[in-house]
Amino acid sequence: MNSGILGPLLLSDAGKNLVPSAPKPRQLLAFLMLHTPQMVRAGDCITELWGSTPPKSAMSTLQTYVLHIRQALRGPHRDHSHLLLTRNQGYQLTLEPAGFDRFGFTDLTRRGRLAAAAGDHRRASELFTQALAQWRGPALSDVRTGPLSSPHLAELAETRQGVLEQRIEADLALGKHRELVDELSVLTARHPTHENMHAQLMVALYRSGEHQRAGDVFHGLRRALGDSLGIEPVPRMWRLYQAVVVGSSELDAPVVRG
Repeated sequence: MNSGILGPLLLSDAGKNLVPSAPKPRQLLAFLMLHTPQMVRAGDCITELWGSTPPKSAMSTLQTYVLHIRQALRGPHRDHSHLLLTRNQGYQLTLEPAGFDRFGFTDLTRRGRLAAAAGDHRRASELFTQALAQWRGPALSDVRTGPLSSPHLAELAETRQGVLEQRIEADLALGKHRELVDELSVLTARHPTHENMHAQLMVALYRSGEHQRAGDVFHGLRRALGDSLGIEPVPRMWRLYQAVVVGSSELDAPVVRG
């Protein structure tokens, strides 16, 4: 069985889509998948589905939605309904790790960070690339999200962004600065106040011999921060800019062996 939340909601068995078509059961399934394999209280499910003003029939309606999900889990070839359990006024959905994109993303990210910490930047880049490939778009992009899932989705998006930056950092360490300039130019245009991405672009440009453009990136960031947030770049960005201006050897591309 394949399952996923890193994009449109995914639950399929042998190519057969098992995701309920009705909006509320879909939303409940997404909420349970977001917390798998943890137990989710019925009260939290109600809050997620109806916010602070649930109907009087919320508990019985919730139980009906759980029944819909269990029926969907039976599938055309195998019965997976045992994966959804009722426990102590709550529900626990357990998914197969090999088929769940969030587990794949988490494991590949963990392994990538270990490789980066060990100085194996080539392996780190490969693992971070594989981790990012688990994403099919914004998490749960086709499901209405409630008050309890929204913070989790924001955290997932932030984690994805962090892994992308770590992959770029590994590629910089591999001397791929010229290949990164176009990608980073797009990313900084999309995130005009994101300081770390601007720092990575400045380094990539500097190492590509485009020192003037590297300085211009800093000035663009400074304007964007001032106009939108009323703040100056952090000290690290100023130090990077000064290193660009004086042509510090600290910014030179690393020597890549093998």
